[in-house]
Amino acid sequence: MLQSLDDQNHWFQQFRPYLTLLAHAHVNSHNPAKLDSSGIVQQTLLDAFAKRDQFCGSSEAELAGWLRQILKHNLADALRDQRRDKRDVRRERSLEDEIDASFSRTHEWLAAVQSSPSQKAAKQEDVLRLSEVISELPEGQREAVVLHHLQGLSLAEVAKQIGKSESAVAGLLFRGLKKLHGLLGE
Repeated sequence: MLQSLDDQNHWFQQFRPYLTLLAHAHVNSHNPAKLDSSGIVQQTLLDAFAKRDQFCGSSEAELAGWLRQILKHNLADALRDQRRDKRDVRRERSLEDEIDASFSRTHEWLAAVQSSPSQKAAKQEDVLRLSEVISELPEGQREAVVLHHLQGLSLAEVAKQIGKSESAVAGLLFRGLKKLHGLLGE
């Protein structure tokens, strides 16, 4: 796929904001104090680089899907480790289904479903760009946008999770979306 190790490393690193957004969207709803999304993303990139010979695709969209699968497995491992002491068979759900659901919500919000190969390639570029831009938001705005728009939490639920009033969350969302529009307009 790529010639040098530096080229390969750069190829993977361009997906860091995208993977961070996916991980953050999922981790935020599962006790963020105990799960380190940046560590999980770093491990994903290390695993991908180590297994780069196993990647058979040729497009950015295929690479994004392959990296998403590695991230999903790393998130599932981290959640299993976290839940190991709290296991209750009656409450057990498929971790991978849960992770897929959070990834799906993220992708639905990031881009509309398009069908042609050129539309899919354009969508993937848009998703990567939006991921980068979301990572540039101030932490409070980024957290509010991720929780509300990517995870689908209500204003009240977001307010409770981040310890702010509903009006403060509404302000964070307004400013975050306004900044996203401005950054994407550039």
